[in-house]
Amino acid sequence: MADQQRVPAGEHRGLTATVLERLGTPSAAAGEQADMLLEADLRGHASHGLRRLEVLVGRVRAGLIAPAAEPELTWRAPSVLVVEGRRGFGPPTAHRAVDALLDRVGEAGVAVAAIRGAGHLGMLAPYVERMAGRGVLGLATTTSEALVHPWGAAPAMLGTNPLAAAIPTGTDGSEPIVLDMATGQISRGKVLDHAARGVALPEGAVVDAEGRPTTDAAAALDGAISPFGGPKGYALSLVLEALVATLTGTALGRDVRGTLDTTDPCTKGDVLIALDPVAFGAGDPAPLQAFLTELRGLPPAPGHAGVTVPGDRARVTRQRNLDEGVPVDPGTWRRAQEIAEEVGAPPVRLP
Repeated sequence: MADQQRVPAGEHRGLTATVLERLGTPSAAAGEQADMLLEADLRGHASHGLRRLEVLVGRVRAGLIAPAAEPELTWRAPSVLVVEGRRGFGPPTAHRAVDALLDRVGEAGVAVAAIRGAGHLGMLAPYVERMAGRGVLGLATTTSEALVHPWGAAPAMLGTNPLAAAIPTGTDGSEPIVLDMATGQISRGKVLDHAARGVALPEGAVVDAEGRPTTDAAAALDGAISPFGGPKGYALSLVLEALVATLTGTALGRDVRGTLDTTDPCTKGDVLIALDPVAFGAGDPAPLQAFLTELRGLPPAPGHAGVTVPGDRARVTRQRNLDEGVPVDPGTWRRAQEIAEEVGAPPVRLP
């Protein structure tokens, strides 16, 4: 964090929301998109944070995002929701889908949304966390540009295809279990960041254009990200890509475009799933709470600080950054200020 500057959360969110409003985005939608960039930076995932603003603005200016679009939601079956994003921003579209799922899942027990034609959703954790906050198990997955090589070959053919899940652990304020992981070893944003700074990448994270493992980030830009866990990560990524593309009728492999560029229509898909444990005759949180307490209380193994549950560290990081300021790369902050100036938004002056 030594080379990061700290930005108050309100100023971070306000800059993004104001820029998007100046581009014709309704206030509510601008706020939801700004919230997602802020959440990523708060949780330490800069690849999905403020650095995405430039691409979002470029896509609006190119006509690839319709900032005032209203998604079309159609229940094709009692538990099946099809969402046409109409080129709108991803977060407002996904939040409307979550609203609809939460309204339906208590009646149906299971509700699934298949989204197409919407922009990049950002981190998936906030969507499934909303479900868990209502006592509902949430799952989410999405496809992305081909950045990851399949196990046994060099070319990038698969997305980083993340999987998110949130499992409620009680109604007494207990925090849910929250998983939000990509199926690539690292993000494309980290490769770009390391290449720009001339810093080596971890071993096993990427390959060069010939498929040889490398730590050279510049070489990795012409190569591919490796799947986490070798063949198992590749298999999981492929299954998620096939699942999303099949349910949403969207593109596969190298035909997925539109979350990283300012030139192509968005062709990825998203799937959100809500499961109500009460409908399954279950839902008693006591056994899960006891198990998580046991896990966290285990004696640390040598060289480890102890056991955490998925979601624990993100919550600690988020709270620290709320208290101390959101860490943002100085170059990213300068560029965001320039964009604000370009659209006639007032400058954001830091304390």
